[in-house]
Amino acid sequence: MADNETTQKPRITQRARMRTRSELGGFVDFIRTQGVVGLAIGFVIGTQAKVLVDQLTMSFVNPLLGLIVGTGEGLNQKTFSLTFDGNTANFAWGAFLYALINFLVIAAIIYFTFKWLKLEKLDKPKDKK
Repeated sequence: MADNETTQKPRITQRARMRTRSELGGFVDFIRTQGVVGLAIGFVIGTQAKVLVDQLTMSFVNPLLGLIVGTGEGLNQKTFSLTFDGNTANFAWGAFLYALINFLVIAAIIYFTFKWLKLEKLDKPKDKK
């Protein structure tokens, strides 16, 4: 075998390079037009906002509710039991109330941020006169 046959690299044709650029360009166009980057950024910010709201609820709302419903255990631990025909069911009303409070706080934050940044004006088409 000749030495140049073993070290020869496969050639990438001009057509293959153009096809690769075209496919990559199509992907970049898809990312731009479909708003995937904005969606990803919104997802990350939303996740962090949820962490912040959870901490707000645990640090401030739970202690305030603890004054009302009694101290000693967290709101998530509050339950009541029903017994029927020898069977007992535990209902975690505290965990539900905690999730409801989280939802309401997140919804209020989104609403007031939307109004504060005046984002409602972005989607409305302007009247042509």
